[in-house]
Amino acid sequence: MDLPARVAPVELVEVGPRDGLQNENRPLPVGTRVELIGRLLDLGVRRLEAVSFVRPDRVPQMVGAEEVMAALPQRDDVTYVGLVLNRRGAVRAVETACDEINVVVPVTDAFAERNQGAPVAALLDEAAGAVEVARGAGRSVSVTLAVAFGCPFSGPVAPERVADVAEAALALGIDELALADTIGVGVPAQVRGLTALVQGDERLRRLRFHFHNTRNTGYANAAAAADLALDVPIALDASIGGFGGCPFAPAATGNIATEDLFYLLRESGVPTTGPADLDLGAAAEVSTWLSEQLDSPVTAQLGRAGDARVRA
Repeated sequence: MDLPARVAPVELVEVGPRDGLQNENRPLPVGTRVELIGRLLDLGVRRLEAVSFVRPDRVPQMVGAEEVMAALPQRDDVTYVGLVLNRRGAVRAVETACDEINVVVPVTDAFAERNQGAPVAALLDEAAGAVEVARGAGRSVSVTLAVAFGCPFSGPVAPERVADVAEAALALGIDELALADTIGVGVPAQVRGLTALVQGDERLRRLRFHFHNTRNTGYANAAAAADLALDVPIALDASIGGFGGCPFAPAATGNIATEDLFYLLRESGVPTTGPADLDLGAAAEVSTWLSEQLDSPVTAQLGRAGDARVRA
């Protein structure tokens, strides 16, 4: 198939080992989490959120981040991302083999207080400290703007609010900005509208999106993001099997699934990187294996289909 000249590859970022596990009732041991990452690498995943450096009493599913990182193979073609909420987390992260530090900053004070115990202004200060730590250690750094499409506590979020927080984040000199629909309320019009807030900003080096599928709009949002005509690379987060959620966001369901997203983009003629190709049958097998480890059902449609179309 001849692709239109304007279609640029979309990078797929696997978040299953972090966002996919953090809301599950059954915490997985370090060895199983390492095995999951190994299986994902075998599928062709090349950039993935491996761990988060957060308080173990708040997110017990992420206990043992340092042990996970110590057990992972070090490869020049793989980027391991460590999620942090503050400078303290960044200090932990750079003492491991994490290649990239992802700092989360909510755009509403209501969510910021519930999730991280401080208002947005204070968390932007923490983000500045985390960026400083990451840069000092020679690591790349991204900032994810949580609840940019809607907040579970304060409701709709004004675009002007997102613009203000994005401005502060870009001023930190980061490598990538991410817009996150943490609770899955966004629609394609918002994807385009929020993108317009940062489009053309010379400080924007890469733009990433994080969608949940709570209202079955996650894939429509991903398609809208992949169709954006931007001068900077675009990335999309996804989780194997569609696992995931936020323990501090009521009613937020899983992420969009890696295998379903890849199928959508491939059949729409959109090339991808990390992986550029994906064996859907093998991905479904990894989803099934993870489902068994978690004793939790797969939400990915391709993972549930169990027919010849999965092997396509």
